[in-house]
Amino acid sequence: MAEQAEQALVEQWRDILALHARTQCELDRALHGHGLCASDFEVLDVLAGCRTPKGTPGTPSYRVQEISERVHLSQSALSRLIARLEKEGLVERGMCSEDRRGVKVCLTAKGRALHGEVLPVQRAVLARMLTDD
Repeated sequence: MAEQAEQALVEQWRDILALHARTQCELDRALHGHGLCASDFEVLDVLAGCRTPKGTPGTPSYRVQEISERVHLSQSALSRLIARLEKEGLVERGMCSEDRRGVKVCLTAKGRALHGEVLPVQRAVLARMLTDD
């Protein structure tokens, strides 16, 4: 009996992995026409949700560490992705005023516009792939 329960868990885990892989491929395919992959969009989406505390001047931004806590990428992969997005003019990097070793990242106007354009595409793929019909 314990072996059957264990096998059921393994099958459930494999089903989750398969759904993730199919969804990731669909997202990559849908976003490709906009010059993005799923990971690019995730970073833009995290940054688009960033809010500056009331009364604090400046553009809303996150430290790279804060972004890495929200996306499933290694620190080095995230740094390369941010560098590429910066080169494309979608994000800007700057020094963290509280900690000179830290790097803050924010969306540019171009990045915010692209995020707004692509958001419905990403959400439609998620709805199609993740809802039971």
